[in-house]
This record gives sequence, structure tokens and C-alpha cells, in this order.
Amino acid sequence: MPADPKSSARRKFLTSSGLIAAAAAIPNSASSLAKKTMPSFDEKPLPVDSARKLLIGVFDPVFPDLGLDQMIEKISAWGIEAVEIGTGGYPGDKHCPVSELLQDNVKLNDWKKKFEDRNIKVATLSCHGNPVHPDAKIAARDAQTFRNTVLLAERLGVGVIVGFSGCPGGSPTDTMPNWATYRWPPEYAQILDWQWKEKVIPYWKDAAKFAREHGVHKLALEMHPGFVVYNPMTLLRLREAVGEEIGANCDLSHLFWQGCDPIEVIRLLASQNALFHAHMKDTVMFKDNVAKYGVLNFAFETKDLSQASETFRAVGYGHGANTWKEIVRTYMEVGYQGILSIENEDPILPGEVGVQRALYVLKNVRSELLGSTA
Repeated sequence: MPADPKSSARRKFLTSSGLIAAAAAIPNSASSLAKKTMPSFDEKPLPVDSARKLLIGVFDPVFPDLGLDQMIEKISAWGIEAVEIGTGGYPGDKHCPVSELLQDNVKLNDWKKKFEDRNIKVATLSCHGNPVHPDAKIAARDAQTFRNTVLLAERLGVGVIVGFSGCPGGSPTDTMPNWATYRWPPEYAQILDWQWKEKVIPYWKDAAKFAREHGVHKLALEMHPGFVVYNPMTLLRLREAVGEEIGANCDLSHLFWQGCDPIEVIRLLASQNALFHAHMKDTVMFKDNVAKYGVLNFAFETKDLSQASETFRAVGYGHGANTWKEIVRTYMEVGYQGILSIENEDPILPGEVGVQRALYVLKNVRSELLGSTA
């Protein structure tokens, strides 16, 4: 019997994509580690009730030089199916003038129609900031950005808002955030207890109540270093203290370097009904530097890569296509209801290039899982 051409194409894609990291100009240890650490998964059919087409989207700050119409035209041509739109805070609001849209229904409808005309879903609004910042002006600004984002989400019928948990100071007199993660020496235990009890939990209880009153029930907090929610444990701790509105933006790029298993993280969050959103971004670990310096040695610029333990990469350039296929498979199997939102902060493949590379990998693994050319 002749070989199935689709099966041959899938094998060829996985073989070539599994070595994708080796093609980039990065330290030699990166490519060897990507190959050595790529898990070996058993090929198994995707359950029929899990095989659904998760939309592939993009987070819009990666297009800082494009106007709204230019961005929509470009991503539509690429086959992007959904968007995550920044509404202020660190992502900015380049493509979403929130105040104008809240004040003018005509502008709001025109803005929304631009996406609808290209069959692109506005899936999430993102306002990453620090609403518990020790500087009262910064905290007030970011809290107001969050409230405006909730109001806009209500008007647009968007059910998910993405952001950071924030990070307070270490005491009532601090003027800068204090990211404490370890409870010794004893001062750090005091810092952590004070931050959670006096600042973080009270703020998010009020924020969740405000969101709930306006029909928004999914606040997807990104587990990110520098903020009090930085891993699944701290995320679930805040959810338990605040309520079911708190969930995760599962950005695995921030969890790979912490030693998390992506499959276990997805399953854990799903089992708690806390899987609200997913950033598609990779991280490469440089084995030789990890051995010498440990994992708390992140690089953001190419000039620092020679001594870095890790850096962000586009999907498929830190972990192979087999790994990302199993990640997408697991999102499907657990019944994830959101989109796969490409965020590109790759210093080697910056901007649009990294988005296109990630899109290629994600479309191919999704097609394989669905047994189609979807």
C-alpha cells in the first residue's frame, strides 16, 4: 500500500520543526538543549469530542508602527483568526482608543465592524499594569485603565480581560515595588504577608466585584516574574482568596524557565476552571549557562545572549514542534474555550517575523491534530 502523502507531510513538518532552534544565531548550547529536552510523546488519536478548532490570534502590541486598518489588513492576509487588543498599561492602546469608543457609539460600532468585516474575532482586551503599585498615582492610573477596559468589554461583548496581578511595595512607606518570593530571612515573610493581606487581596476583591457587575467573569492574570502572581500556585492562591473571576493567562514562556511542565500546568489550571487565556510564546534554555549561572539570568537583548541562561523565542524556537503539538492537543482535550494568542518578544526574530514563524508552527500542529488543513 502506498504511503499516505498527508502522513508523510506531517512527519516531514515535525522533523524539520523539531530542529527549528538550530537555525537561529544563538549560542550552540541552545540548539543542543532544544533537541535533548524535547519530550517524546506517544501518537494517539485526539478524542472526537476534543477535536475542535482553537482560533489562532495575535496580541497587537507587536505592530507598533501600523495603524488599525493597516494591522487588520496584514493579519487578515496572514490568516490570523482572532486578536488580543491592548487597552492601556504596558501594552498601550495604539489600536484601541478606549475613551473615544466609550463616549461615542458610532465610533465603537465602526471599530468593531472593521474586525467583523475580515472575520477576525476580538477575543480579549489586555490592560497589563500594576494597580497595587506603591506610588498612588500609578496605582490609580492602572486601576482606572482596568475599569475602563471592563466597561469596554461589556459594550463589545468580550468576556476575557488579561492583565497582571501587580506588585506592591514591601511596607506602607515604600515608593517602589518589592517582589518577594521567599519567606526567609523573616523580613521577607513579613513583606509577603503584608502585601497579600493589605494590598493584593483587597484590590482584586473590589476589581472582581466591579467586573462581575458589568458582565465580565474572566480576569486572566499573567503569571509573570516581578508580580505577586508568578506561577500556578500563586495564581490559585489569589483565586481562592478572591473568587472564580480570577484565572490564568497561561503564558508558558514564563513557566518554562521555572521548571514547569507545560502539560501538567494546563491540566492543573483546567481542573480548577481557571484556564482563561493562552499566550503563545516560547523560551529557550541555554544548557551550558544554566549549569553555571542557574535559571535567574534572563536576557532580553541579543547582545546579552552569550551569558544568558534563557531568552524568549517564537513558538517552536525554544521547544520543538512535537512539544507544541502536545501543548495544543492538551488545550483541546481539557476543553479550553479561549484562543491561542501569539505574543512575540523574540530578540532574534523580532516583530512580524516572529509572529509569522509562530503562526506557521501553530497552524501546522493544529492541522495535524484535526486531521485537516485547518
